Amino acid sequence: MIDPNDPPQVQVEKQAKIINALIRRASRQKDVGPSAYRAFQSAIDLQQKVAAQTLELESARYERERTRKTLAEALASMEEGLALFSDGALNICNDLFKGLLPDISEKIVPGLTLAECFDLMAGSDYLVSTDRTLPNLRRALESGQHAGSVVSLVAEVARDRWYQMSAQQTSPENTVLLLTEITALVRHNRREKEHLIDRQADYLQAVFQNMTAGVCTFSAAGEVMMQNGRFRDILGVPLTVLQPGTPLQELLDFMRARALITEDAPLRVDAWREELKKKGSLTTRVSHGADRVLDVQANVLPDGGFLVELKDVTLETRSTEVLENRVMERTAELTRANASLTEQYEEKARVEEELRVAKERAEAAVSSKTRFLAAASHDLLQPINAAKLLISSLQETTRETRFSPMVDRLEGAFASAEYLLHSLLDISRLESADPDTVSATDVSLQGLMEGVRADQSLLAAQKSVRLDVVPCTLVVHSDPVYLLRSIQNLVVNAIQYTDPGGRVLLGCRRKGAKVVLEVWDTGIGISARDQLRIFDEFTRAENVPIGSGVGLGLSVVDRACRLLDHALAVRSKPGRGSVFSIEMDVVDPETAQPVPQGPVEDTFDGTLEYIVMVIENDADVLYGATQWLELRGASVLPARSTKEALAHITDLGMPPDIILADYQLDGTDTGVQATQDIRAATGAQVPAILITADRSETVRRLGLQNDMSVLTKPAELSRLRPLIDWKIRGHSEAADTDKSRR
Repeated sequence: MIDPNDPPQVQVEKQAKIINALIRRASRQKDVGPSAYRAFQSAIDLQQKVAAQTLELESARYERERTRKTLAEALASMEEGLALFSDGALNICNDLFKGLLPDISEKIVPGLTLAECFDLMAGSDYLVSTDRTLPNLRRALESGQHAGSVVSLVAEVARDRWYQMSAQQTSPENTVLLLTEITALVRHNRREKEHLIDRQADYLQAVFQNMTAGVCTFSAAGEVMMQNGRFRDILGVPLTVLQPGTPLQELLDFMRARALITEDAPLRVDAWREELKKKGSLTTRVSHGADRVLDVQANVLPDGGFLVELKDVTLETRSTEVLENRVMERTAELTRANASLTEQYEEKARVEEELRVAKERAEAAVSSKTRFLAAASHDLLQPINAAKLLISSLQETTRETRFSPMVDRLEGAFASAEYLLHSLLDISRLESADPDTVSATDVSLQGLMEGVRADQSLLAAQKSVRLDVVPCTLVVHSDPVYLLRSIQNLVVNAIQYTDPGGRVLLGCRRKGAKVVLEVWDTGIGISARDQLRIFDEFTRAENVPIGSGVGLGLSVVDRACRLLDHALAVRSKPGRGSVFSIEMDVVDPETAQPVPQGPVEDTFDGTLEYIVMVIENDADVLYGATQWLELRGASVLPARSTKEALAHITDLGMPPDIILADYQLDGTDTGVQATQDIRAATGAQVPAILITADRSETVRRLGLQNDMSVLTKPAELSRLRPLIDWKIRGHSEAADTDKSRR
């Protein structure tokens, strides 16, 4: 009759009705029976229990309200904004949290989900910025990966106020958001940073303007960049003549017109440029006006410009002339003059050190140029490839003529330019942070070492240096392109800095699970001081002759080894020679799958009497390749696109013997697609070589997947000719084998 789940008031009302009914029933009967008495007694007991439960419930409700009120008062007194979400919905928050973003404060109400709260914050006009997006913070909480830990972000709100929002899952059901104001800390750090920057700029400006020597910097085009007041005072020219952008020639013309320098003075622009180009610096003494003498020192800057330093040495010169006749009487004066010069040179050393630090900072900015070089590599290598093909054809046609030595010198000069371009592009790629720059795979050292011997034997013979290579059959885990380039650079350096009659040795030493590839030479050696810096760009040892390179080869090796996690080391003694080594991991021969290689040496002495399809969208490269192949006996089908190539196949009525294709053609057309279409149209697996300026791992894999050998531009012509013959003969032998099996 009484449902225990009913509220206490309902239960009491029902109990009262039952009691009244029992009393009325008892009054109608003459006596009270046992059953009626028991029912009455049960009703009284039940009423007492209900009354007790009602009292307990009222007490619990009072305690809960008091606790909630206490919590609300505690939250209101906090100096930080706080919100508690239970089961994903807002349970309680304080006024600071609710009023942080006024345009959404009315929507911050109990029952609001955590996701809705973040969406409201993200859409608020008062939220200026965050160091990480609110959706990412929400996903981090919802994923459960940060359960128990604090996930936070920094947010800027209107009127330059800053808060740190911290979120923590205190339990699977509860999530706490805490807002801590950090405006004072942010503003303090900002003031400190601005103060330090201002002090440093003022310090450098003060040093530059208060130098005792006159200093002026010029751009690579010979225009004024910046100068100090002492420079103008020494020259005696107005500020209007030394404005930034003024050409050096205009400054010299102004000085000549006012007889500040003579017409034949060694300050002509062409004389400056020639001297700086040869030595990298220039020091001279000139007459200035009628009775003044200046010391002029110029040094080349990293960007191609130069820095000019002037010192007025008129008094010194006059004193020297007098001292020639009165040495004994003026000993004391000479001592003072010497002390003055010592002080000047010490100050010069201090300024040069400051300039060196500034130079290092400027060189760091040069790294931004690497992105441009990496993006322009295809356009740079296309004309290089065309010129290389045309020079090779020119060598072939001028052989046994009076032009042959001239063409050989042209080929040598072009090879130097090509080497420099390759080094610059390699550095740009290795600094680009592109994950596709290097890709380690299984590489056979035997093929690489034989290729280096074949490529550099001619250079060694021209230098009268003995080049020995000890074969190694181990397989290592490395990038085949950059490992080959690193070994080539080390061998070329060894040959270049070894005197005629010396020896260069390339070999390997097993070292447990690793192998150490070493390049030994008997060359000029490297001092201990230079060994610490020879891997920097444009850096050479002090004992290296002028004109023997620009110092990029070892920088390429260092960057490649760091990306491939190879240990690079050098041991050397001046006059005794050097040993460069690269330590690599050895691959188990049972699991090794080295990249297949073609012939590495041009031992092919016949003619290429084949039908060769050349697919290249660059007209100069296509022309050069056609001329080079036809001079070697090939019949060439030139095409600039897949469409033109298929038209040749239709006219010919048969497949070519081999396809030479550039990877990137016009638009979305590629050499890989052209090869696939030709093979499909002819029904023959025509051998193909992909010649491309793209050195990425993606293109290399495409070549392997489509049975195409990959050569990088500009192609090594000494390898291209034997590779063509090797590919065609391999295809013919495979076809003969299939016929015999049938």
